Amino acid sequence: MTRNRSQLIDESASLGWRASRGIAIISRFFRCECQVASTQGDKIGMSMVNALTRVQAVIKLDRQTGASLAFLVGVITLMLLGIVRVIDWMSDEQQLPLSQLVMEGDQTHVSVDQVRQAVLSGGELKSFMLQDVNRIQANIEALPWVKQVAVRKQWPDTLKVHITEYRASAIWNGQKLLTPDGTVFNGAPQDVADKKLVSLHGNTGTSEEVLHTSRELERKLQRIGLSIQALSLNKRRSWRIVTRDGVRIELGRKARQERLARLVRLYPRIKAQDKAIAYVDLRYDTGAAVGWKTEADDANRQN
Repeated sequence: MTRNRSQLIDESASLGWRASRGIAIISRFFRCECQVASTQGDKIGMSMVNALTRVQAVIKLDRQTGASLAFLVGVITLMLLGIVRVIDWMSDEQQLPLSQLVMEGDQTHVSVDQVRQAVLSGGELKSFMLQDVNRIQANIEALPWVKQVAVRKQWPDTLKVHITEYRASAIWNGQKLLTPDGTVFNGAPQDVADKKLVSLHGNTGTSEEVLHTSRELERKLQRIGLSIQALSLNKRRSWRIVTRDGVRIELGRKARQERLARLVRLYPRIKAQDKAIAYVDLRYDTGAAVGWKTEADDANRQN
């Protein structure tokens, strides 16, 4: 059977002590005759004692190192247990439930109730640590008028929502709205405070072109006292203007700038007729066709 280190050291020490003790007894017994032997025995005993001292020092150091290592292992174990406990606590949906909703930013067309419904559309809120704010953000972004939204959690139970709304510059196809750069967004035209927004019509992908053209035409029509109420670009790419006083202007598909310049020249003469104008058709090489409103047209307009 293999002996452990401590047993070997103890046996070595015992053997050294016995050898030294035996030599000392023999030396005293044969003091006169064995003086030299006694001296050599003492030297051997001292050497073995010194060796034993060094071995004991090593054993003491090893024991100290082992105690330090055991302490370190204990500390690490406690830390790991603490981390596991914290993770379990954080994973519990009953801990730190989100219960407060704070709205920031624009709130002109997006109400707190709309945001709350969007937040809860995916089910009840989870805990502070488990709730996925990306899903909530996507639900809020789907609301009308919402241009941009940022959702973040605030310790310990609050959900903060910052909303940036679109700014309406025109009505698009009677049902949607346009931003100043021509982007189409979901928003009810009747919810717009500015009731004088121009109404634009066009095919998919033409919103920027139609909005830009409306601004260009508006600047030129203002010279003759007209303002655009509606502008449309049909599938044949023919342009039609309706002014705020009800005059329909047909520009057609070609030579839009030239025809508009012709209208600017002719309109003062047309207006001088002192009749209610129904339409001006500029789809001719020269001149224009003018239609006059009837009493029935005026009655329908008033109704």
